[in-house]
Amino acid sequence: MPTNAPYQYFESRILSADPVELIEILYEAAIDSVGKAAGHLREGNIAARSKAISRAHAILVELGFSVNREADPKLAANLIELYDYMERRLNEANFQQTEAPLAEVARLLRTLLEGWVSCRTALASPPPAAAPGEEAEYAGRSWTA
Repeated sequence: MPTNAPYQYFESRILSADPVELIEILYEAAIDSVGKAAGHLREGNIAARSKAISRAHAILVELGFSVNREADPKLAANLIELYDYMERRLNEANFQQTEAPLAEVARLLRTLLEGWVSCRTALASPPPAAAPGEEAEYAGRSWTA
């Protein structure tokens, strides 16, 4: 098992992460893998390209398994469909040896990551103040101040 500092930092980050941060870590790893795959494609390194694409694909499968289908079935179905689409685009990039599908998947993953980061920020921010007796809404929840 590696004992270098970056590995130890990453391991510590994973072990101390909450569920939202774990999803962010998976998105970051997938984006990194897609970027490496694009680099290997340009270099003509077939084995490394395939390995990077396989890693990104495995991450997307894991993300699909982690979707809470009960919380919002329609949103869950859409997200799973998007993961499936990205998996197909990764396969296309690998088989056709083209970079455009990789760029598209990276863009989609960055958009999803930004959404998760926004959720984390919204949940971490204190709720807005409401006048006594007024109802306030924050992060989809409402309460009376």
